[in-house]
This record gives sequence, C-alpha cells and structure tokens, in this order.
Amino acid sequence: MKAFTYERPATVQDAAKLAAERPNAKFIAGGTNLLDLMKLQIETPATLIDVNRLPLDAIEATQDGGLRIGALVRNSDLAADHRVRKDYAVLAKALLAGASGQLRNKATTAGNLLQRTRCYYFYDTAMPCNKREPGSGCSAIGGFNRIMAVVGASESCIATNPSDMNVAMRALDATVETMDRNGQSRTIPIADFHRLPGDTPQIETDLRKGEIITAVTLPKPVAGAHVYRKVRDRASYAFATVSVAAVIAQAEGGKPRAARLAFGGLAHKPWRVAEAEDALVRTGSADAAADAVLAGARGYGANDFKIPLTRRTLRAVVAQATRA
Repeated sequence: MKAFTYERPATVQDAAKLAAERPNAKFIAGGTNLLDLMKLQIETPATLIDVNRLPLDAIEATQDGGLRIGALVRNSDLAADHRVRKDYAVLAKALLAGASGQLRNKATTAGNLLQRTRCYYFYDTAMPCNKREPGSGCSAIGGFNRIMAVVGASESCIATNPSDMNVAMRALDATVETMDRNGQSRTIPIADFHRLPGDTPQIETDLRKGEIITAVTLPKPVAGAHVYRKVRDRASYAFATVSVAAVIAQAEGGKPRAARLAFGGLAHKPWRVAEAEDALVRTGSADAAADAVLAGARGYGANDFKIPLTRRTLRAVVAQATRA
C-alpha cells in the first residue's frame, strides 16, 4: 500500500471541496471495497477523505411518501429498517443476499453504489485491463469470462456491476443525491447513474470530480409481490451470476398487471428493459419478457450459460411473484 494523506472534514461541503482540489482523492467510509483495491495497488489515492463523521446516516420519510436514505447508512441498518422491510422488501432482500453480516455492518449505501467490478483481470495487475489502464486491452475477451457481461458490453470491456443493492434500487426507480464543492446539489436517476463501458470503461458513473453522494431517495412504495432471486456459485459470500429484482402486481386470475424487472450479473450496470416489463404484462409470459431482456445478448465462451440461465431465473421469479 502506498503512502497517502488522511483528511477528516467537518462538513459535507468541505469534503466535496477537498475532493475537488486534491488530485487523486478518494472518499472512504466502510472501506470494504476500497481498502482491498489499495492493498493490490489498483487504487492508489494520494488523499483519503474520511466521511464517517458527516451527518449522512439517517433514514427519513419524504413529503411525497417515499424514503430518503443517507449515504452513510450501513447496509445492515437499511435492511433491518421496518419501513424498508414493509414497503421496499425487494431492497431488504437484495441487501441481505450480499456479502456477509460483518461486511454489511460496515458497508454504506454510497459505497455500495460505487462498488467496482470483480472481474478477475481488473484485480490482476499483471494483465491488461482497459478499466484499470485505459487502452491496454480487455483480457476477459478471449480469456476466462464466466462471470462477465452478456448484454450492454463493448469491445473495450465485458465486466459486470457486482452490487445486489444496485439491482433493487434500479427496480425501485431510486434517485441519487449529490453535493459539489460550492454546496450545489444534484439529483441523478439511478438509471443514469451507472454508465455502460463503451470506449471509456474506466468512467463508471455520472459523478463529476469533487461531487459527494449525500443520499439515495426512493419514491413512494409500489404495490405488488417483491422478489429478489440471486443465482450464485455458493449459498453465501458470492457475487451473482444472474440476479433478478422484481415487483409484480397481479390482476384477477393471476396475470401480472404491472411489473418492474431489474437484472444483475448481466451488464456493466443494473439492467432494466421497459419492453420486457411491457411484454410480461401484455402476455403474462416470462419467456416473452426474457426475449426483450436478452435482445442482442452475446456470450464469450465460458459465460454462454448466462443467457439460458437468465431465462430460467426469470421464469422462477414470475412464478414466485404470481403465487404470492
């Protein structure tokens, strides 16, 4: 681990100012991802800005019936909150499916949003990786790519977003709130927060230099069965090969009358396709929805199985939701 300067600002705006003024500065809260990356010298910040003492750890009701979740709310606390469990159950389920209890006790809402990929080659500094070293190439294409993307990828990068929480947030239409060095706030829809790789896979989010995440806001609750299904190699402490966050409301006769479907393990960002939701409501067929989700899907050899696995997982989710 390389030497760095440590700062502990007193206010949110001071934190944003430090991040804007210092070259190669990083915020740190739980550090459950960043510290590992620093040990491997994948991340080598010149300044660490400790935000743990900032007043960003509250969960509050909003005037329009939603919920505002502070950036420093720990994953365990968010999953256990009675309002989340009652009205946003898909989020609680997704959080509990991630990592371990010890890590959930440290990991924060903002940190979870900013998790970096678990691509093998991103973590191996001896191998080319466009995300780590732009222009060096993507070792996963033509390499061992079992956990890699099958939709939304590019010739520059086929990595996936590893977060369970992000998938549920996408299904719930969350928004991300930020503050810059001048104290100006900005609201970013979760659909626009994470970026697809394109030619710049090293740029993972819509955050600007110096912006700090202050909260995530959920709109008022959506009626229906909340389901989170995560398919992984072992029962705990493993990232999803495929996951589905779904909120499905039934009409009489059990046919879906409204649906929200977001997928993890498939792309560089939580994957949600409006045409898939429309197809499920229109036809009642999980396969019709899967056709829309997987439009243009491409396997790279070792991850070809993800395409039929996505279809089977969606069938199971729809069956579970319509039995509820």
